[in-house]
Amino acid sequence: MQKKYGMRILLLVLTSLLFVLVSCGGESDSTNETGSDTNKEEQKKLIAGTDATYAPMESMDKNGEIVGIDIDIVNAIAKAADFEVEFKNIGWEPLFPAVDNDEVDFAVSSITITDKREESFDFTEPYYVANQIILVPEDSDIKEFADLKDRKVSAQINTTGHIVIQDLLGKTSKNIVAAETMPFAIEEMLNGNAEASVGDNSTINEYIKNNPDVKAKAIEDDSFEKEYYGLMVKKENTEVLELLNEGIEKIKESGELEEITGIAVE
Repeated sequence: MQKKYGMRILLLVLTSLLFVLVSCGGESDSTNETGSDTNKEEQKKLIAGTDATYAPMESMDKNGEIVGIDIDIVNAIAKAADFEVEFKNIGWEPLFPAVDNDEVDFAVSSITITDKREESFDFTEPYYVANQIILVPEDSDIKEFADLKDRKVSAQINTTGHIVIQDLLGKTSKNIVAAETMPFAIEEMLNGNAEASVGDNSTINEYIKNNPDVKAKAIEDDSFEKEYYGLMVKKENTEVLELLNEGIEKIKESGELEEITGIAVE
């Protein structure tokens, strides 16, 4: 009887010890998992809308990927400010309501910061400097912007190129050929539907470089003011705006922005 009682005591002690060990092990695992979850914060993801028809700033490559100087800049901003970015090719005209309706978090598409646009949207600090130039047929007698008066001129609709033509010819002038994209605007000129095309220097110079057989030339004019590109955000979306500005400031300070663009922007 004493033996049986002793065996029961021993069994009870062993069972209790096993329970303590299992409990400690489980507690340790739980602590590790909790610690891991606490230390690892999920990276923020932002959706960027663009009009990928504006090489070299944003365009589609042969694999259907969105590439360009603007894309490289935003990727650098995302890395510097520690967020993930996804690009969506939306088109120029739909881009503005897409930002306003929260379909995208911000827009990057060679968007010049203007007083008019700032009435409806917020913009980051400038990250790129551009200006308008004129593209004309090689044998054209057009030498400066003033020569475009009373001539048919093409531009991408609602761009600053379109705006400067409206200022010269009149907002409702029938001589303005407003195209959906800049490549279409250039085609209008090459097909004889316009005598000149006005657009950002980066895009027109890129077109000339990539199309050496096209008989066309670029004309610069001192009357065109410098333009500054910014990332466009919905009005009062301060969280996204501050995050983007943080990244821009960091890549300006590090010199990475100038390395990407070849242009110093203060």
